[in-house]
Amino acid sequence: MKRVIATALAASLLATPALAQTLVDAPAGSVEGSAQRSVRVFKGIPYARPPVGPLRWKPPAALPAWSGVRRATEFGPACVQPVSRSRGIYSDPPARMSEDCLTLNIWTPKTATRLPVFVWIHGGALVSGYSHESMYDGARMAERGGVIVVSINYRLGILGYLAHPELSGESGEGVSGNYGLRDQIAALNWVQRNIAAFGGDPGNVTIAGESAGGLSVMYLMASPAARGLFHKAIAQSAYMITAPELKQGRFGLPPAEAVGSAAMTALGAPDLAALRAMDAEKLTNTAAAKGYGPWGTVDGKLLTRQLVETWDRGEQAPVPLIAGFNAGELRSLRVLLPPAPAGPAAYEAAIRERYGDLAEPFLALYPSRDIDAAMLATTRDALYGWTAARLAIGHTAIGRPAYLYLFDHGYPAADDNGLHAFHAAELPYVFGTIGQTAPYWPKIPDDLVNRRLSDAMLGYWSSFARAGVPGAAGQQGWKPYGKEANYMTFAGVPKPGVKLFPGMFALHEAAVCRRRAADIAWNWNAGLASPVLPRTAGCR
Repeated sequence: MKRVIATALAASLLATPALAQTLVDAPAGSVEGSAQRSVRVFKGIPYARPPVGPLRWKPPAALPAWSGVRRATEFGPACVQPVSRSRGIYSDPPARMSEDCLTLNIWTPKTATRLPVFVWIHGGALVSGYSHESMYDGARMAERGGVIVVSINYRLGILGYLAHPELSGESGEGVSGNYGLRDQIAALNWVQRNIAAFGGDPGNVTIAGESAGGLSVMYLMASPAARGLFHKAIAQSAYMITAPELKQGRFGLPPAEAVGSAAMTALGAPDLAALRAMDAEKLTNTAAAKGYGPWGTVDGKLLTRQLVETWDRGEQAPVPLIAGFNAGELRSLRVLLPPAPAGPAAYEAAIRERYGDLAEPFLALYPSRDIDAAMLATTRDALYGWTAARLAIGHTAIGRPAYLYLFDHGYPAADDNGLHAFHAAELPYVFGTIGQTAPYWPKIPDDLVNRRLSDAMLGYWSSFARAGVPGAAGQQGWKPYGKEANYMTFAGVPKPGVKLFPGMFALHEAAVCRRRAADIAWNWNAGLASPVLPRTAGCR
C-alpha cells in the first residue's frame, strides 16, 4: 500500500511542472491549456457573452470572471455560416457551428514574458471562415517568431452585419449593423485586459488579416472605437470598396437599413421578434441564398465615413503598416470576372466606351493580345493592388511607415492548374504551415525552396510585430514605401524593388475619383464590367 501511495505521489510531483506551464490565472478567470512542443496552447476561450436568440443583433456583452479552472484544450465552434458542398481549394468546413462562438485561441512560448501579440482575423467575405482553420495554427510563429499568436471568431453573414430600422431604434446609439466588427473590438479589449497573464505585452499588439480579414483591419484602423487597442497593422489582399451608409443611399447603394428591411421581407419575417426566433442556420443559409451580402456600415459611430475618405483625411490609425496582394488573386476567384468578349476588337471597343479618355492608359496596362490575362490583372489591380498601394501612399502622407509587398510565388500543383500565386496562397508561408493546408488546396512541396520562403515570410511578419520593422535572418532589407515607392516581391526568394506596376495605381485612382464624384460604387465592377466613367473636374 505504501508503495502505491509513494508511486502516486511521485507521479503527481512529476506532473506538477507541466500543469504549472499550462495553467494561467488571468483577470477573466483561471484557464488550463495544453503543451505543444515549446509552446502552450489555449483553445476556445470566451471573450464576450454570446448574443443569441432574443439577444441577436446586440453588441457583445462583457463576461463576468468565471470561477474555478476553465479547460481550454478544444477549439470552440465556428460562428454560424453556410457550408458549401462543393470541393474547391478553400473548402474546409468547420466541425461545429453555433451562435455561441465568440471565442479566441492563444499560442504562447512556454517562457513568454511581455512578448509582442499578433491578433489574426480570418477571411471569408464576412460570410464564412473560423479562427482555427488548419493554416492558422499559431504554434510555429510563436515558437520561431517569438510572438504570442491570438486568433478570433466573430459573427458572420446576416447574424454579424444586419442593419434594420427596428435594430437602430432599440439601440442606445441609434445605429445598427457592424456586430461582427463590434466582436473584433471586444476581442481586442479582452486582449488588453488579459494577455499579460499569458506572457504578452498589451502595449505591443499587431492586428492582421487576409481578404475580409484585411478589410476588417481597415475597418479597425478607421474606427474610433478601436483606437489604442493595437499598435501595428497588416492588411493582406484587402479591398477598399464602397460601404453602404446606414440611413441614406450613396454611391449607387441603398441605405443599409433598407437592405435589412428587404432581407426581412425576403425571409418572410413580419418583425424583428420573428427574425430572432428563426433557427440560426436556417436564417443564415436562406439569407445567403436570397442574396444578402454582409458589409461594414457607415453608421457615424463605429465607421464615421467611407474608407477612402478616412484615408484621404489622414484619419486612419497612425500605426506601422504592412499591405500587399498576390499576383494571381483572381485565378481562384474567376466568379468575380465579367464575361469575356468575342475577341480583341470587342474588348477594345468596350474599354473605350467605358473608360473614355482613360482607355489608352488602360489598354497599355491591360492589352487585348491576351484577354484572359488582361481581365485577371484588371480586377486584381482594381480591387487588391489599388487598395494596397493606396494604404501605403496614405500612410506615407501622414509620416508613418508602410511596407508594400507582392506575393508572386508558384509551385507545380498550383501553377499546373492555372493558380499561380492565387488568393490566400501566401497564408501557409506566413504561418509556417505549408504542410497543414485545406484538403483540396494545391499541395505545397516540402522542399528547401518552400521552407526557406516560409521561414523568411514568418520572419518578416513576426519581426514587424516585435518592432514595427519587417526583417528576416539572411534576407534582404525591406524598405518603407516612402518617396521611392519601395516594395518587396516574394517569389522563390524575397526581392526588393521600386514602383510596382507603374501606372496601375494612377489609373484606378482616377477611375475611383470619377466614380466618387458621380455617385457610382467602386468594387468588382472594373474593366469590362465598369460603368461609363464621366469626365469629372478635379479628377485626372
